[in-house]
Amino acid sequence: MTLDDELINKVTWKIPNALALVGSRSGDERNAMTTSWITQLAQEPVLIGVGVDNVSVTKRLISEGGAFTVNLWNSENTRVFVKFSKPATFDGSGLNGWAITEASTGAPVFVDAVAWMDCEVRHEIDLGSHTLFIGELVDASINDDDARPATMADTRMKYGGVRRH
Repeated sequence: MTLDDELINKVTWKIPNALALVGSRSGDERNAMTTSWITQLAQEPVLIGVGVDNVSVTKRLISEGGAFTVNLWNSENTRVFVKFSKPATFDGSGLNGWAITEASTGAPVFVDAVAWMDCEVRHEIDLGSHTLFIGELVDASINDDDARPATMADTRMKYGGVRRH
């Protein structure tokens, strides 16, 4: 049976996904990108996986910098994700106008994130269109324990399935 692209997209878009900003840095270059491919992969050590498009700035920065952050956002404030669908602009204190600090790995952490995780890359697996970065959790914080983190269902965004041309 051959699956058509429309069915593949509809089915894969139904997978419940968190929505977050992944921060990256190499040298003085910083970036953040919206992502929905995030999951915990192991408990000992705690490993977090993120899928990143192979042609993205973030892929290069994570590969070069060896670290990434996952910044969870309040489900009531999802407009931020639109601002990070393209490479970010660093103004010396923030990315695309959003204040950041530096995690222990040097990757950017958003001040307004409800929670964040700082991860050192342990594995980098090329999966074709995307790379799976597996990072060991080395630092984390919760800024708003009562906020519900955003998911794709909180937006009209769609990602996954087959590439739309």
